[in-house]
Amino acid sequence: MDEARTASDSRATEQEHIRALRRARMEAGLARRYAVDRLFRLAGLSAVVFSALVLAFLLVSMTANGVSGFKRSELRMTVPIRGAMQIDAQRLGQPDPAGGLELAGLPHVIDSAADRAFGKGGARLLADDAWREVADTLIADPSLLNNATLDVSLPASDKLAAAQRGDGDPDLRTIATRLERAGKLVRAFDFGFLTRSDATSPQSVGIWGALKGSILTMLVTLVLAFPVGVLAALYLEEYAPRNRWTDLIEISINNLAAVPSIIFGLLGLAVFLGLFPNYRSAPLIGGMTLALMTMPVIVISGRNAIKGVPPSIRDAALAVGASPVQVVFHHVLPLALPGILTGTIIGMARALGETAPLLMIGMRAFVATPPGDLTSPSSVLPVQIFLWSDEIDRGFVERTSAAIVVLLAFLLLMNGLAIYLRNRFEKRW
Repeated sequence: MDEARTASDSRATEQEHIRALRRARMEAGLARRYAVDRLFRLAGLSAVVFSALVLAFLLVSMTANGVSGFKRSELRMTVPIRGAMQIDAQRLGQPDPAGGLELAGLPHVIDSAADRAFGKGGARLLADDAWREVADTLIADPSLLNNATLDVSLPASDKLAAAQRGDGDPDLRTIATRLERAGKLVRAFDFGFLTRSDATSPQSVGIWGALKGSILTMLVTLVLAFPVGVLAALYLEEYAPRNRWTDLIEISINNLAAVPSIIFGLLGLAVFLGLFPNYRSAPLIGGMTLALMTMPVIVISGRNAIKGVPPSIRDAALAVGASPVQVVFHHVLPLALPGILTGTIIGMARALGETAPLLMIGMRAFVATPPGDLTSPSSVLPVQIFLWSDEIDRGFVERTSAAIVVLLAFLLLMNGLAIYLRNRFEKRW
């Protein structure tokens, strides 16, 4: 009996030991799984924090540098008007009014006023075409010709602007300090930066020419890429037979969406400029090139949006007698349109920031006037930023940051529009 009891106790002890080992292994396994789970969550949180920090650094650095780019050095002075020039107010209503003011001696009047205000050689402290800003003021309001004097704030020369920032000639820095203390030299917000075009001086450049070129280029891109992309998505999803050719087309479209953008630039250079050699640097050619790049994105997003429409919608429309075309254009397409528009705008935003394909088709020329139509020579925002970033003048560095701020604002506006359209028309099934 004692031996049997001892054997039974031994088996019970052994089983208890085995259960303890199993429990320990299970707890160790659970601990490892919890540790892996915590590590995964920590890695994900770190990735989000890192992305947010990079984005914040980009926005803060660009905004901090860009704020100074929206300003310029200006000289404040008083210009004699009445009796200083012999010109009739009606002349300002005729063609080339600035030319009339130049012939009347407005540049000489400005130079003389600068010499009186800032001392001998004061005219050299002004930018070369500073008189044109006074001319624009008089053209906008010819009644100012009756005033005895006119208080103006004109752009300083590049050298004086650099001296105000602490660079350049020491003697000129002394003059800049004296004028700044006298309140005659200031750093003022340059509203003209948003209305002027490219120039050789950082004091005179503006972003409007490139911004208008970008808008026209995006307009051509949208008009060409959107209808073709949507119709292609509808055909592939609703009508195309399922065979190897359809699979080949789908694979080709997916690959086109990942092709480097410079390849599309080479294609535009070979095809579009070969057909229209006189339209080099035109928004029409830029828009056609970017449409090739944007179209695969619209096709892919369009197909995904069409797939998201429940089959019951199609079955219900067919059941009440609608034709297949009516089912597609009266029911499927309107319901898929929010997703298609979202993908389209995101594709357009990507196209807006592209530089390589536009460089290939020649949209890097110096263009001092905004484009008048789709075939006029033009620049675009990313190319303008690229060109300014290549300048060694510090003034262009600040202007480059300001242009980047404008481009980011444009991109945020387009993405905000995409979010609004998605939330406004989105259907939940």
